[in-house]
Order: sequence, then structure tokens, then C-alpha cells
Amino acid sequence: MTFRTVLALSAAVLAFSAGTVVADGVGGPGALPASAAEVSSEPSQHEDPARVPTAKLKRVDSIELDAESLVFRRGGKTVVESSMRDSRTTVSLLNRLLGTPSRTQTAEGDGGACFPSGTTYTWGGAIRVAALSTPAPAGNAVEIRVLRDAVDSRFGDDVELTGPDGVQVGDDIHRAITDAPKSQRVSLGSDDTEAWQLLLEPGWASDGDDDASSQDSGTNGVSALTDDTTVTVLGSPMPVHSQRSC
Repeated sequence: MTFRTVLALSAAVLAFSAGTVVADGVGGPGALPASAAEVSSEPSQHEDPARVPTAKLKRVDSIELDAESLVFRRGGKTVVESSMRDSRTTVSLLNRLLGTPSRTQTAEGDGGACFPSGTTYTWGGAIRVAALSTPAPAGNAVEIRVLRDAVDSRFGDDVELTGPDGVQVGDDIHRAITDAPKSQRVSLGSDDTEAWQLLLEPGWASDGDDDASSQDSGTNGVSALTDDTTVTVLGSPMPVHSQRSC
């Protein structure tokens, strides 16, 4: 055996033991386990939400509805965030995580101003997304409502559904309603019934140039609707003190 052959064999043994030999895309004994390779603490600033790997997305255990986005999390770590100005990505991520939704369509003019035209997707009766045909005056391309505190994923796991600061459907938010300034709450009750809309987090302002329209739109953001003081719906955009009929 020549000296050159000995060197070549030695290099091959060292490479294999270090886990650098890859065959058919599978790492050798020294390669990182799949769990370590798939999960990062935070997505990069420029990560495309539409390209998040399924292996990473399936680890999501909670979805938070913020004023301007849906945030998909694993524990305390953000897996991916989808802007409410991007209906295609928002619906795609939910489809990939939660499975096939039920769908309804509203044609232009069918629902009036309260029900803009577009396609509405509902997953498990728990989360509803209206993908608008044209962006709303505030610039959002979707309207989202959370109707339960959890939903089943297509992988068989429970996914918690929350609003800002962990508020969920079914929570009693009496203290938050009492402590909130009047500008962030609206009484929806009548006679002996009590119900509230509470702004949980302000969102973007209207993009409209019409000052009167902007004044009528109230303060945009993610809100909680209550029966008495128990949360029944989380929604965004859902402005408070809007002067419009809906």
C-alpha cells in the first residue's frame, strides 16, 4: 500500500467519524438530529413565511392573534409570523397546520359593507379568516375571528388560540374591562344584559384620505367581545368607537 493510499484512507475515516459524509441527503453518525436542525429560536428577519418547512410548522402549539398579524409559536419561541396584509400566506399557513377548512364565498355587493366580498375559511369552528377580494380601508387583506380557545391540527395535536397577553375565549376579563380607559372599551349590553368590546392592542391606522371616513372608523386593532365579562370572540381588525353601522 502506497503512502498516498494510506493518506486517502485516513482522510476518509476522519470525515466519516466527524459526520461530514452524506449519502442520498442523509447525514452520517455525527450529523445533528432532525429536531436540532429543524427548530430555531427565532426566524430570520428576512425569512419568507410561505417557505417555512412543514417539519418546523408542525411543532407549532399556539397561535396568537395580534392587531396586525398571526404569530405561530412553539412554547415561547416564534416559529413564523404572517401579516394580515397578506391573505394568501395567512390562509396557506393555516391550511398547512390545521388542514382543509370549510369555505364560503361572498360576491361583490352580496353582503353590503358589513360583509366584504371574498372567501371565508373556517377551521374546526375555532378560527375564521375572511380573505378580502380587495384590501380594506385600513390596508388589511384579511379579517380574523377566533371563536374557541383551541383547535386540532392536521397532525393530531391541540393548538392553543390566544389574543395579546394570552387572553383566550372563555376567560373572564372583568378586571381588564374595569381598568381600561373609556377610549378602549364599548358597552354592547342592553337592559339587564352586559356585554363589552375591549380593545386589547391597537393596530394600524386607516390608509384612507377621507378625514371623515378616518374619524368614523374608530381605533383599529384586536378586540375581545364578551358575554357579561367572559370572552366569546377575539377579532382583528375590530375597531372600538366606530361610528359606522358595522
